[in-house]
Amino acid sequence: MSMSAQTESEARALICRVGRLMYGRGFIDGSAGNISVRLAEERVLVSPSGLATGFLEPDHLIVVNLAGDRVDIPTAANATLRPTSESAMHLECYRRRDDIRGVVHAHPPTAVALTLAGFDFQQCIIPEMVVLLGLVPTAPYSTPSSTENSQAIKGLIREHDAIMLSNHGSLTVAKSLWEAYLMLESLEHNATILHRALQVNDCLKPIPPDQIEKLLAYRQQFGLLRPGDRERFARHIKSGGKEGTRES
Repeated sequence: MSMSAQTESEARALICRVGRLMYGRGFIDGSAGNISVRLAEERVLVSPSGLATGFLEPDHLIVVNLAGDRVDIPTAANATLRPTSESAMHLECYRRRDDIRGVVHAHPPTAVALTLAGFDFQQCIIPEMVVLLGLVPTAPYSTPSSTENSQAIKGLIREHDAIMLSNHGSLTVAKSLWEAYLMLESLEHNATILHRALQVNDCLKPIPPDQIEKLLAYRQQFGLLRPGDRERFARHIKSGGKEGTRES
């Protein structure tokens, strides 16, 4: 559903649905994780801090501006609530890219476990991952629920739709909240495949470089190609996957 056709009421319902899916599929636990939708250029609907993300109700959600100030009229359900402690990271995404309409921060266990073990998700091993997610960098370590997170991702978010947060979780963004959520599903699903493969053989065979361009053509066809993607893939392949994560 595009934001042009989505009302605030529909956005509230979708955030709650995505929260239930994230909780049900084990991508978050308790009050972990947070979700947002851009309602208008200067208005963002965010999940609150301290409530279980998998059990949110539409009236729990809060509207803030891009500076993080609350701009809605508090209701009985949310008058004592505060915006998610990761608001700064969400708002940084919206400030950096006009095309972003939905942001999802989660703690997908297999993907996080792989980054803890030093796995680089920028390796081109699974075709679907190249097409749907592109290169997935791991941001420098930053303290969760602090403005450090927004600093850690501010350079990367210009070029990537999926980012791993070092020792912490994941960040996925898209032109709709639903697509950002599906990107999270894809990230954890592919992480599970990679984890199982690594249990058999710790040396995984990458996709041949001459096949990457075909996958990038699909990525462009699906409207997922980010500016500079081809150059970044070429540099990463040339470096043998040792280019590293670029800090902002």
